[in-house]
Amino acid sequence: MKKYLVLLIALLLLISGCNTKKDTINKTNKINKETSSMIIIINNKKYNIDLEDNKTVKELNNLLPLKLNMQELNGNEKYAYLDKELTTNSYNPKEIKKGDVMLFGSNCLVIFYKDFDTSFPYTKIGHINNLDDLDSNNIKVEIVKG
Repeated sequence: MKKYLVLLIALLLLISGCNTKKDTINKTNKINKETSSMIIIINNKKYNIDLEDNKTVKELNNLLPLKLNMQELNGNEKYAYLDKELTTNSYNPKEIKKGDVMLFGSNCLVIFYKDFDTSFPYTKIGHINNLDDLDSNNIKVEIVKG
């Protein structure tokens, strides 16, 4: 009889553990769906940002919609400071690709429009595919939920 009781308790623990895991997966999927898509509008053209799955992106998503005046820097990037600092997980990517969207420090959003090597640390936000060439002027952008 003790064997059956132990098996029953073990089975109940296993089932409740599976449900907890399933609930966690469902909550994670819900969070990912909420932050899985952002659209950036540059010079009246819409681009999708392929997002990273990290806390920084989730926090940025909570700030949307954003309208930013992005400044030119170094002939390869546009940047704007956010009103709020975001969680960072910076690393040195060594190589920047055209279309990379990064966070420099904890509140400087950067869009790169040329490829180049770097020694600076960034937190990856995502990537814009097929980004048009951006000239050396400052730009106005809008970032919205996709």
